[in-house]
Amino acid sequence: MASHPLGRLLPGFLLCALISAAAYGLEHLETRLAGRAWFEALVLAILIGTLVRSVWTPSAPWRAGIAFSAKTVLEIAVVLLGASLNVAMLVAAGPGLIVGIAVVVALALAASFLLGRMLGLPKRMAVLVACGNSICGNSAIAAVAPVIGADGEDVAASIAFTAVLGVLVVLGLPLLVPLLRLSDTQYGVLAGLTVYAVPQVLAATAPVAAASVQIGTLVKLVRVLMLGPVVLVLSLLGSRLREEPDAPAPHVTAGDRPARGRLAVHKLVPWFIIGFLAMAALRSHGAIPEAALAPLARITTVFTIISMAALGLGVDVRSVARAGGRVTAAVTLSLIALAAVSIALIRLLGVA
Repeated sequence: MASHPLGRLLPGFLLCALISAAAYGLEHLETRLAGRAWFEALVLAILIGTLVRSVWTPSAPWRAGIAFSAKTVLEIAVVLLGASLNVAMLVAAGPGLIVGIAVVVALALAASFLLGRMLGLPKRMAVLVACGNSICGNSAIAAVAPVIGADGEDVAASIAFTAVLGVLVVLGLPLLVPLLRLSDTQYGVLAGLTVYAVPQVLAATAPVAAASVQIGTLVKLVRVLMLGPVVLVLSLLGSRLREEPDAPAPHVTAGDRPARGRLAVHKLVPWFIIGFLAMAALRSHGAIPEAALAPLARITTVFTIISMAALGLGVDVRSVARAGGRVTAAVTLSLIALAAVSIALIRLLGVA
């Protein structure tokens, strides 16, 4: 059974499901004891998963199922989320928001790159950090790395932070709602502009409101689509970056780095974004029965919580220490800069 593809996925998937069940149980216990759930199952799943990971490193038999849960299951949840999209609300957001998103991404890229260089990061590392923070985390790093000739250590250090800091943002961002007195729509815009990955936007907004989930997902999708133009620009500038020697290893140049090649379209526009938009189109044309919407929403929630358990199991908090102080400072400060620019955009556009 273990050699069968499903058999390889089963142990890790069941572990994520077990953690999710524990999270649901704790949420129910909170409600019974305190009258409300201060920490929802989605957040508890991340915390339990991270706690388990801090005392136990999953071996090979577990990793395939955990990776499947963290990626594929969550991507399916994003596709299903399209069925709940309120197109009227998105149209009401207006073209100003779309232009604003592009401006925020451009400003965040510039600010992140300059911060990285000021802190002494090599140009390629500064570009990876800037693209990861400003666009879509791991996906942006993976897409940009071959274009600029980043080596494995650069990519590993950048992705380590996207994993750890991404979870911290998902957990901490909802705390800004009462602090900044944000409406559901305002918070959705903020989450869409600051959270790393599309699925993580779902995790960060679900505890707040359905409206936050919908507008946050839209904003994030527009932000992800900025990856195409950014990769195109970097490909034009990439030869300079590829030929630049590494500071710690001057002998390492383009010939020792990953080969440059054309990026497949699916890496610029992931399948689950297309699926999300397709589901939204079906919903807007009445092709999805009203009776199916509630069950689809429940399945989306369950899949998301299972995936958050997997996300927690994939977080090694010790990777922060290994990545180094300069990378820590660059990623953290650039994220703060992105959040500040995003809040300024919300105020400027008068998002209600």
